[in-house]
Amino acid sequence: MDRSINFRGIAGSAGNIMQGMGKFVFGNEGPESKEDSYVERYLDRISNGTIPDDRRSAMTELQSLVAESRSAQMSFGAMGISFLLSPRYLFSSRSGKTGFPILLNVLKEDREDVELVRGALETFVSALTPIETSQGPKTEVQPASVNSDLLSRETENISLLLSLLSEEDFYVRYYTIQLLTALLTNSLKRLQEAILLIPRGITVLMDMLMDREVIRNEALLLLTYLTRDAEEIQKIVVFEGVFEKIFSIIREEGYSDGGVVVQMLLKETMGFDPLIAILKIRRGSAFNFTQQKTVNLLGALNTVELLLTGGPSSESGKDANKNANQAALAQKNILDHLLLLGVESQWAPVALRCMKNPNGQALLASTIAPHPNQGDTHRAASDMPFGSILLQALVSSDVNGDMEACCRASSVLSHIIKDNLQSTDRVLQIQLETPTPSLGRMEPLLHRIVTCLSIAASADGENDQSSHLEESYIQPVILRLLIVWLVDCPNAVNCLLESAVHLNYIIELASSKRYTACVRGLAAVVLGACVLYNASREKGRDAFAVADAISQKIGLTTYFLRFDELRKSLAHPSSEQRHRKELSRSSANSMSDFQEIEEDETNKDDQHPVLSEIFDSQFVNFLNKLEADIRENIMDIFSRTKTATAVLPAELEQKHGEVDGEYIKRLKSFVEKQCNEMQDLLARNAMLAEEFVKTGAGNTADTSQKPSSGRERVQMEALRQELEGAKRQIELLKTEKSQIEAEANHQRNLAVKMESDLKSLSDAYNSLEQANYHLDAEVKTLRQGGSVPYPDVEAIKAQAKEEAEKDSEAELNDLLVCLGQEQSKVEKLSARLAELGEDVDTLLQGIGDDTAIPDDDDDDEDEDDE
Repeated sequence: MDRSINFRGIAGSAGNIMQGMGKFVFGNEGPESKEDSYVERYLDRISNGTIPDDRRSAMTELQSLVAESRSAQMSFGAMGISFLLSPRYLFSSRSGKTGFPILLNVLKEDREDVELVRGALETFVSALTPIETSQGPKTEVQPASVNSDLLSRETENISLLLSLLSEEDFYVRYYTIQLLTALLTNSLKRLQEAILLIPRGITVLMDMLMDREVIRNEALLLLTYLTRDAEEIQKIVVFEGVFEKIFSIIREEGYSDGGVVVQMLLKETMGFDPLIAILKIRRGSAFNFTQQKTVNLLGALNTVELLLTGGPSSESGKDANKNANQAALAQKNILDHLLLLGVESQWAPVALRCMKNPNGQALLASTIAPHPNQGDTHRAASDMPFGSILLQALVSSDVNGDMEACCRASSVLSHIIKDNLQSTDRVLQIQLETPTPSLGRMEPLLHRIVTCLSIAASADGENDQSSHLEESYIQPVILRLLIVWLVDCPNAVNCLLESAVHLNYIIELASSKRYTACVRGLAAVVLGACVLYNASREKGRDAFAVADAISQKIGLTTYFLRFDELRKSLAHPSSEQRHRKELSRSSANSMSDFQEIEEDETNKDDQHPVLSEIFDSQFVNFLNKLEADIRENIMDIFSRTKTATAVLPAELEQKHGEVDGEYIKRLKSFVEKQCNEMQDLLARNAMLAEEFVKTGAGNTADTSQKPSSGRERVQMEALRQELEGAKRQIELLKTEKSQIEAEANHQRNLAVKMESDLKSLSDAYNSLEQANYHLDAEVKTLRQGGSVPYPDVEAIKAQAKEEAEKDSEAELNDLLVCLGQEQSKVEKLSARLAELGEDVDTLLQGIGDDTAIPDDDDDDEDEDDE
């Protein structure tokens, strides 16, 4: 017994020492503060309480106190140290039930009481959350930091918290994630080491990414800070599939419209540096792109695209995130790597450098000029400027037959002049040294392009079937150059039509069946451009002459069928282009897409692969729009007469003796008749032109059915015109009806107003009539004998004077009575004063003397005046 008492005394002394150390560490305000007593009391109720509601209430009060008071946080942490060696802790049947051990024990043994567990976790979070205060020095020890250190010292505590993440209650998981995040703030290294030692510790955290959105976001923040400067943890999360889960979340959040969550995933979790490192390539290996390397680059480029592109601009937060990402990537020189990826290919460099770059196009066009040593094919290309090399490839094709170089030069030239009138006109003025006999001057470059086209066509006809596929793209590429050159450039159209041979040759390309459908269709587009953008008024080279040549040598029906053939021939490349465009992150993880593309390319027996790159979806859409404009323009040309002829019949001359009015009337009737006939002719001509266009756009019918279909169209057109006339008449009638109804309502309102005014006037008139009647009656009475005598003015005055005198006399009598009464009072007062020994005369001296008389006289005069 004594030993037990002595041992308890020793333990108590040790406990006091540890409590003092805890107070020294935390900086206690006093020996017995209120927070100490409150915290101890709440902990005792939680530890020794038997009523569940009382324990929960004590837990709630403890959490509120710890969340609001730094001293309560100090006391909570100090008791976690002091109670470890206190006699109560050593000899209690429920040892370890104070401070930290009490709440940890609740998390272990009271899992069934979900509300109590929630309170314990929330109390821990409050104890580990710093409370900002303006008092005290900045170097003061933070209770939250010390509490974090105490809780993270034991790996068992971290393991206990991770086990709570598997609980079904949402708030238990939520507060556990928050508690782990708070531990990371002050004890990062220790928590990283503890999680690495706990089996499946990171796996449990990774599972939280598939939880609800709130817990998922908290888990993302936790993993973001947990993986910083921890190589082992980074390896584990990668093997656990963190990137797959991250991109799954990005997809669920709406890719670039996901907002802050997507930005945090890409910017914080993965970082910009790894993305840029993936995009770096060496120039020597630029063309050695394997399928796997392409897939990896596509994934990195998709990630960069998510960072750089934003959603709608209605939300300012998204714009701020997008701008911040753009600035960060620009600072890391990502543009250099993207530019290298974009231009290091066999076909893209010039297209990318010229796209929406008018200054660059003008610079390249300025270098195109004949070189003094143009004919020296053995001269080193490095000694010649870019434009001279390009021009040499175009000029020397008819000498050495190198149509491949001419084709590539034509493709490059099309990018230089595309959507740039300045570059187009500059290149159009280039003249070669070889003179043209038909023109009598130097040969323009545009004419040499047509010559190259004819050489390619003749070479294509001489080659066998095996080489036909290899060179089938040369003519389409050159025709594409002509289309780009002629669009929106009347000068180029005029230059092309200077020689009639060019027009006949292009018509032959569009009409001959020995060329491919693509070549025939593109030649038809060239002819349409010569009609659409023709500003010449010279006979034989104007738009009507070109359209008439098309109608005579090809036929409008056949000509418009060439557009349909072209659209069908370019349909396969367009679909392939769409297929490649849909290649995204979801499809980049498998090789089946590349295999399908390769199978599609091998199945194209009649189409060269180069055409799939040259005629992209943008150019196909451009051709479709151009086709619609060409159809409309040709229909307009055939809807009007070629020349305007004025006919003035002799009968329009003014006849001898004819009055000017009759002559003008006859001229008006004649002009009206001629206008009606002209409108009928124009409508009929337009109908026929539209019939030609529609017939050319569709499939041709049998010859036996053409007359009947034409008559049906004429009848339908007549009925359509009648129907339109009836509709117009109905609209006019409706308009007139609405106007009439509005006018009727207006007149109705005016009638109501006039009736009201008339009634008011009638009442006023009746009143005047009655007053007039009374006045007439009085006048009549006065005229009948004066039964109503005139009043006697003198009598009235005398009567008024008499009454005034009576009133004045009565007032005078009243005044005399008052004076008598006052006189008697004065006498009585005088007698009394005499009795008292006063000299009455002396007192009355000056009263009633002459000074008061004028006032009385004035009053009397005023009364007389009245």
